[in-house]
Amino acid sequence: MAKDKDDPTFPGDQPEDASSPESADGAAGGEDAHDLTVDDILGAAQSADAAAADDTDAVADRVEALESQLLTDLKRLQAEYANYRRRTEDQREIEIERAKGAAAKGLIPVLDDLDRAAKHGDLVEGTPFAAIADKVRAVVERMGVEAYGAAGEAFDPQHHEAIFQQPTPGATEATILEVVETGYRLGSIELRPAKVVVAVPAE
Repeated sequence: MAKDKDDPTFPGDQPEDASSPESADGAAGGEDAHDLTVDDILGAAQSADAAAADDTDAVADRVEALESQLLTDLKRLQAEYANYRRRTEDQREIEIERAKGAAAKGLIPVLDDLDRAAKHGDLVEGTPFAAIADKVRAVVERMGVEAYGAAGEAFDPQHHEAIFQQPTPGATEATILEVVETGYRLGSIELRPAKVVVAVPAE
């Protein structure tokens, strides 16, 4: 008797055996695909690690370059600040000397009067006038004012003002013969050049 195809035991409706060769091959194929995917993932991970290492090296190089630039800038700023301080100190010293020089210039006519009085014999030791002269000269000396210009010194046009040249036999170079007016300086500041008579070689 023919079996109805609606019969549950009809061969056409029987479920495929899971252990059939085709099913086994499919499973094996799935395993191969799974293994290949893992390799791909591992390879991608290694590539990512390599890229990350490259990025880390690039960042490290950039940081090192920035540190070097910052160090260079810091050294430059330190040098500029040191130069600024030195210029400021030098300028301050110059301004102090100028201020002292301005005060000392007011005393130069008094010193000239004292010199003339000494030449005329008016500064007798022990007299009030001599005591005052000593005090004035002591104040000028404490200020740092120096007198210069003396007979016999070599003539220096940078510091001496020649008011007369005297041809002198035996003279081999220009020499101060007489000081008409004493010169004064304060450090590097010329308060007044010495006015002198200069002995020059005779023709």
